[in-house]
Amino acid sequence: MKRWWWIAVTVAALPPFTEAGRPLAVDDASTVANGDVQIEAGVGFVRDGATHHFDFPFSVSYGVVPTLQVGAGFGGQLEERLDDNGNRCTESGLGDLVLATKWNPLSAERFWADHSMALAVKFPTADCDKGLGSGETDVDLTYIATKSLGQKLNADLNLGYTWVGGDADVLHYGLALRWQAKERLELVGEIFADTPLGDGNTTAVTFNGGLRWQIVDGLVLDAAAGAGLRGDAPDWTATVGLTWTFGFNNKPKTTEK
Repeated sequence: MKRWWWIAVTVAALPPFTEAGRPLAVDDASTVANGDVQIEAGVGFVRDGATHHFDFPFSVSYGVVPTLQVGAGFGGQLEERLDDNGNRCTESGLGDLVLATKWNPLSAERFWADHSMALAVKFPTADCDKGLGSGETDVDLTYIATKSLGQKLNADLNLGYTWVGGDADVLHYGLALRWQAKERLELVGEIFADTPLGDGNTTAVTFNGGLRWQIVDGLVLDAAAGAGLRGDAPDWTATVGLTWTFGFNNKPKTTEK
């Protein structure tokens, strides 16, 4: 896969650890509530030329204190592509293991917007011999800001840097808008980009849009689709999944996005 796919895993599949998470790549500044557990699972699809890539991510996050969460994500993947002889082949296996944390020290009440920092480390558990991973350890640090633009509209801004093992580092950034259309329905859209810092590389830009539907308190169904707009981005993407948030000592919590 192209370098873009690591950004999809680090920013979109890293956000399996984050409160914004599914189905967006751009994160918001909120964290899982103190003592709560958040489980995310889904199916993702990327079409990139003749390559069809499926992901089956699963992650668990925990609110350690009111402003800090930790999480871990794993999953499986399946890829259909052309081999060196032009024949179609299929590879499958586990994905990379990602450990992440997000800290939200500054709130909008005093600092105009909510501000967070997210740190994630990707460990090379995917089979690089099958072309399902890089075989390297990568580290990502992302600044996140969330600003309310009214009672129903919120904006999220991300700016991050990825230290890519064995390859050029990547600067990534994006903007998302979230609109509460109805009490249990939120419409979401984003545009995000990554810029590899090596010589001769170009910025890849991707658009993504979808929805979140709160089925019951604490359980949210999401779906989204997107397309590459510029550079080394995929032709198009799609995802569907669930987010379940609960506390061991409390009633299920409403998942606010």
